[in-house]
Order: sequence, then C-alpha cells, then structure tokens
Amino acid sequence: MARPTTREVIFIVARADNGVIARDGQVPWRIKEDLQRFVAHTMGTPMIMGRKTFDSLPGVLPGRRHIVLTRDTSWAQEGVDVAHSKEEALAAAGDDAVTIIGGSDVFAMFHEDADRIELTEVLAEIEGDTFMPGPNCTCGRSGLRHRPPQVRPSRSASSPSAAHHAAGASHARVGWMTSTASP
Repeated sequence: MARPTTREVIFIVARADNGVIARDGQVPWRIKEDLQRFVAHTMGTPMIMGRKTFDSLPGVLPGRRHIVLTRDTSWAQEGVDVAHSKEEALAAAGDDAVTIIGGSDVFAMFHEDADRIELTEVLAEIEGDTFMPGPNCTCGRSGLRHRPPQVRPSRSASSPSAAHHAAGASHARVGWMTSTASP
C-alpha cells in the first residue's frame, strides 16, 4: 500500500544510553519534561502502538486515538481501534500525521515510513529488557537530553529550535532508528 505523501509518520521514543526503552513492560524512568513532550506530540493525533505498549499506559489517554497492533485476533479494548497489520493500522489512522509510540517491534515495522523522530535521550545506563538500536541519520529530528539526578547532576535541554522545523528539516526516509536529538 502506497502511503499518502501528505501523512507525516513521527516516532515518539525515549531511549537510555545503552538502548533501553522498557523494563518489565514499563518505561523505567519518570522524566517530567519527557512526559510533557509526549503529550505535546501525541495530542490530537492517532497513536499506533503494540499491545504491550498499550498495556503499559494507565488506560485510554484523552485527546488522541489509540490504534493497537496485535497478533491476537480476539483482543479488544473499549476506546481502541485494533489492527493486525501495518496496512490496517495506517488505514485506521487516516491521511493525517500519525505518531508511533512503540514498542520495539512496532518501531521496526514502521522504520521505512518514519519522517521524523522525537527522541528523548536518557543520559544514563538503565537496566531493562527491551532495547532499541542507537540513532544515526540526518532526518527531521528534535529532542530532549536528560541526565537523571541520581546518576549525575540534572541537565536537560531542548533542541533543535522551532526555526529548524520551520526551515524545513529533511524528511528523507530513514533507516532503523536513524535520528539523533541534537545537544
């Protein structure tokens, strides 16, 4: 299925230095700025996620559609659109921008479709059981860098600027997790 040229596919991901994105089905950190970025980037958009990612949420989040990819044909949840393939998920999302929020299998499934990655870099080695390879491209990007206070002194910065996006950041197709957040 050819995807509409008007649809932007945006990855929303937080990743530790060692590639960890989850532990025991949960995000292994609580970073206020990351949660605020998550809300800002997903509000009003259809979010595509795997079932385990949906299960990690406190429930259906207000102000956005939830499209859950699952192999389980009997799985259902009130307030959630269920898809069993990438094509079904994109069809359910419509033609507007869509956010991909995880997990690692869903990120891998959509890697060729990603136009932009909103990456929070957690500047620490975190224990976990779900990993994502490191970023390495020049596609459209922005991010947040956070050093947890228990590891090193707190520091966070948001970059690049809104002017970077307004100037037309590159939206070239990306390889598997191929963007970085600028320092």
